[in-house]
Amino acid sequence: MRNDLSERREAEGVSQGELAQAVGVTRQTINAIERDRYNPSLELAFALAEHFDCAIEDIFDPVEIDP
Repeated sequence: MRNDLSERREAEGVSQGELAQAVGVTRQTINAIERDRYNPSLELAFALAEHFDCAIEDIFDPVEIDP
């Protein structure tokens, strides 16, 4: 799933660690999401959207996979 988490985080001027602390996860989790290596739980996606005051769909863009 594509996302623009790193761009939003950098625009806000916070580190991965600071964002992680704000939403209750580890820095490694934020890093994995930004690198498209981990899809967040629905709960975490909502927390990130709330942190950035936007809709989940504004951060995450599901990519269709060919069958």
